[in-house]
Amino acid sequence: MKGKAGFARCAACHRVGEGAKNVVGPQLNGIVGRPAASAPDYVYSQAMKASGKTWDEASLRLFLTRPSAAVPGTKMTFAGIRDEATVDDVIAYLATFDAEGNAKP
Repeated sequence: MKGKAGFARCAACHRVGEGAKNVVGPQLNGIVGRPAASAPDYVYSQAMKASGKTWDEASLRLFLTRPSAAVPGTKMTFAGIRDEATVDDVIAYLATFDAEGNAKP
């Protein structure tokens, strides 16, 4: 799956899938449709907590492309993914996981 390859750069800090845990960044199971700053037991920046975002495709696209522009003050130091097709693939890949990390049918 193309999105899995694109997610490899995210995997340095994030986990997804069965048994995913928070590491440097929060686990991303069920991220599409999830409110920002809602992964249990992860310490988010004040900026992320106050963002009021729900991670839909548009907000994920902006955040994956330019995290500091999408949420000024975020503690995510990643510069972003510039290739639009890769961003689309990563979002599609993330959307395949439910909140428990199971692949959606």
